[in-house]
Amino acid sequence: MEVSVWIAALAAAITAGTPILYAALGEILAERAGVLNLGVEGMMLVGAVTGFIVTARTANPWLGFLAAMVAAGALASIFAFLTITLRANQVVTGLALTLFGTGLSGFLGKPYIGQPLPTTFKAVAVPGLSQVPVIGPVFFQHNPLVYLTYFLVPLLWYYLYHTRPGLNLRAVGENPAAADALGVNVFALRYIYVVLGGMLAGAGGAFLSLAYAPTWLENMTAGRGWIAVALVIFAVWDPVRALLGSYLFGGVDSLVYTLQAATKISIPSFFLKMLPYILTVLVLIVATRQTIVKHVGAPGALAIPYDREER
Repeated sequence: MEVSVWIAALAAAITAGTPILYAALGEILAERAGVLNLGVEGMMLVGAVTGFIVTARTANPWLGFLAAMVAAGALASIFAFLTITLRANQVVTGLALTLFGTGLSGFLGKPYIGQPLPTTFKAVAVPGLSQVPVIGPVFFQHNPLVYLTYFLVPLLWYYLYHTRPGLNLRAVGENPAAADALGVNVFALRYIYVVLGGMLAGAGGAFLSLAYAPTWLENMTAGRGWIAVALVIFAVWDPVRALLGSYLFGGVDSLVYTLQAATKISIPSFFLKMLPYILTVLVLIVATRQTIVKHVGAPGALAIPYDREER
């Protein structure tokens, strides 16, 4: 294939992987705090429909983006109350959250199916950097929500590993009783990071409806929330690895269509849609085995409700 085709495929991989990256970063925060939230898919859908509705009514995509984060954060706060305060089973509650978010988004978005947006997030070339051969077209000719992740990933990485609040976050996820004994408010931190994680999932949903495919369709996330949950394991709960995993999924999602267009080979569409998920599962299996070998696993208190009376 021509070089230009590969460049277009790599650029498309970044765009396709960005909504998964937002959701995966949010799930990393929640799981690092010891809370397993399987409601990512539902929160993404609520974020997508809220962002679309607000943008359709205000003609301001930034307001839609912020509204999506707030709506998903509100949904995450319900999950936090049930699992942190009431100590409900996190797996069951997360699945219920996904079902609720799917139904709620379908109900709210029904009048907006097929309706065009007055404005969306457009690609903005970064002056100077966008002109660099290969690197420019791949990384610096995207919409602002993609550029936002370029700052968010290193910021979260530095926060997790090089700040005292980041140390407290990891301590709450590893050994909440010890953190509590040292004066760290386990319940408050878990609430904060679960809600922040939900807001980032909402941001991923808004990316889909406001930038990636500016429209509203029921279940438009198409399983990306579940992929984000799986990629957290692949990434070993690390933001930089989450970025690589997200772009890997996005690359496969877009590359198969690019190959079909470039080689003129007729490939069944259902098979193309299946490939990214198959590859993600295979990569997840391999990554999990490597994780076990290196003795690097999930946070020690992941999915375990904390009770001060039992410490």
